[in-house]
Amino acid sequence: KSRGNVVNPDDVVSEYGADALRLYEMFMGPLEQVKPWSMKGVEGVYRFLARVWRLVMVENQEGAWAISPQLQDVPADKKLTKVLHETIKKCGEDIEKLSFNTAIAQMMVLTNAFTQSEVRPVSALVTFLKVLSPFAPHLAEELYAIVRGAFPQLVPAGFVADCTWPAYDPSALIEDEIEVVLQVNGKRRDSITVPIATAKEEIEALAQANARVKEFTN
Repeated sequence: KSRGNVVNPDDVVSEYGADALRLYEMFMGPLEQVKPWSMKGVEGVYRFLARVWRLVMVENQEGAWAISPQLQDVPADKKLTKVLHETIKKCGEDIEKLSFNTAIAQMMVLTNAFTQSEVRPVSALVTFLKVLSPFAPHLAEELYAIVRGAFPQLVPAGFVADCTWPAYDPSALIEDEIEVVLQVNGKRRDSITVPIATAKEEIEALAQANARVKEFTN
């Protein structure tokens, strides 16, 4: 304080919100280490929370927030399900170890997976909010209430903070597909995703039938 390098948390809360302050303090690294404060780091975490907000909400033509049409009552595909259950497992284990920074990094991975998905399954998103709640409680509660208002038949009443921690499915974590890179003359042309048990001959046939490969092999 005598050196004039104090960061007033009230100022950070007023500009970025309490969740951003809370999340940045956990994201800085292991708790036992001394770390320099960075407002750019706060801004980065604030942008992550904004991406989470936009998983549920979109800005309409009038400039008001409305629930996203991408949020739908559909089952999650295999890829999203795998990332979701990886997140449940890792965040649960990291909380026990007080490794909050790596838990937040995994939630960022899951947020990217939701963003890249054409539709956002309500059940998967609500599960994500349960994991996010201990880290960013204000945002999680607001989004939980909004989603429940739009899908009351899918989302239990009450607060997300009162929900039980979700259990991960070990079978959802099994890698049953691989990406095969297709090269012609030593240069990557495309890639295909095939089941792990696919025979070599079948992979070769799929590679030769690939449109990009055909361009270079005709």
